[in-house]
Amino acid sequence: MPMSVQDLVIGLRAGNRASLARAITIVENGGPTTGEILQAISGDLGRATVVGFTGAPGAGKSTLVGAFVKALRQRGKSVGVIAVDPSSPLSGGAVLGDRIRMTDHAGDDQVFVRSLASRGHLGGLSRSASHVIDVMDAFGKDFILLETVGAGQSEVEVADIADVKIVVCAPGLGDDVQAIKAGILEIADILVVNKADNPLAERTARQLEARTTGNSGKTVPVLKTIALEGEGLDALADRVETIAALADASQKGKDRPRKLLKTATMEYLAAILEDDGNPALQRLSAKLVRGEVTFEEAAREALSIAVRLES
Repeated sequence: MPMSVQDLVIGLRAGNRASLARAITIVENGGPTTGEILQAISGDLGRATVVGFTGAPGAGKSTLVGAFVKALRQRGKSVGVIAVDPSSPLSGGAVLGDRIRMTDHAGDDQVFVRSLASRGHLGGLSRSASHVIDVMDAFGKDFILLETVGAGQSEVEVADIADVKIVVCAPGLGDDVQAIKAGILEIADILVVNKADNPLAERTARQLEARTTGNSGKTVPVLKTIALEGEGLDALADRVETIAALADASQKGKDRPRKLLKTATMEYLAAILEDDGNPALQRLSAKLVRGEVTFEEAAREALSIAVRLES
């Protein structure tokens, strides 16, 4: 018997992994109850720290994410992993092989790994990635690790979702000019040179340090790791927790913006506001354009309208 949205949300809040898997499947595929689920969990968001891992193909992102999961688990943190794999432009299929590199965590009930196909979506993520983040957040994960597809200079969508952005670089990948102009470096909170046992790693780290020193008043730390050996992961975890704590401290005493709600509902809101035949949506769209409501307020109201339309 299909599970009701109410039972699904109750299961999520109770830490039921079957409910988590089912909810992810619904929002990933854009099922008819997606809006209702997102609305129901909107008050449970913003607790998890979302860490984005991006970088060029071959930098070792998946191996690094797997090693980082281990470092977080040693600190007693529960972890969700969302790994986005590219879809074939011919068949539309995807290997979804990132989880193969994380089999060490298969027996750990505090780790939940989900692979998503990009399905042709540009930006390094999948269209549903932000929805899946919300579901894992509502489930109660302490950390949600988001691994993009192999990204170039313009695939920086992860910056709109992650609380901490990690750009992973491979030793010797690119020359001095590339290091200077690479746009993806500008979104980084942390730069990681993985495979640091490579002789070219030190030179690459120096190039990156020169590139980031004094940039817009912000110096981005450059760390070196050997993910296969677990080296440098404690230092990376320390830095991630520090950045996350500083972000929380800067909002102390304030209502922290629901960034995840905004990113999770952005495309859904845009789609339903195109419904010119509904007077309520027309009025809401006009209010949003005039600036009479915030995006978050419009998102909640639009989701509520959508639920009533679906029922």
